[in-house]
Amino acid sequence: MDKLKHVDIYTDGACSGNPGPGGWGAVLRYGSNELEISGGEPHTTNNRMELTALISALKKLKEKCDITVYTDSKYISDAFNSGWIWNWVKKGWKKSDKSPVLNVELWMELLDLLSKNEYKIIWVKGHAGHPENERCDKLATAEAAKYSENQQNAV
Repeated sequence: MDKLKHVDIYTDGACSGNPGPGGWGAVLRYGSNELEISGGEPHTTNNRMELTALISALKKLKEKCDITVYTDSKYISDAFNSGWIWNWVKKGWKKSDKSPVLNVELWMELLDLLSKNEYKIIWVKGHAGHPENERCDKLATAEAAKYSENQQNAV
């Protein structure tokens, strides 16, 4: 079997108000090649933007890869690294307190995309000088700002 390509994925989400105008950014790195992507929504939450950043990055992969995801989102990193997501799936997308898991459609899409790859998820402290995290934060906040400006211009 051929060795899988290793891809580093850096992601961040931002929201101006929560909910409010939001943005996401991601950087994919394979060797010396990089791809920077970003987007946003006029009315969303920070957690939705964090999930959307990773989903959007994974959609760019054309084949099965060995992925390392770097995120400052405890929502994402803890879901996998603490095993919450597997319990949610087992319990029909209910949390331990029996309340429904939020953003189920995004979690399901993320699981589907990740299942096609080998992966690990690493939490990085946000706004702490991590170069790629800072870069993704700039992308995400710029996207959120576009929607904030549009809302202000509409008033």
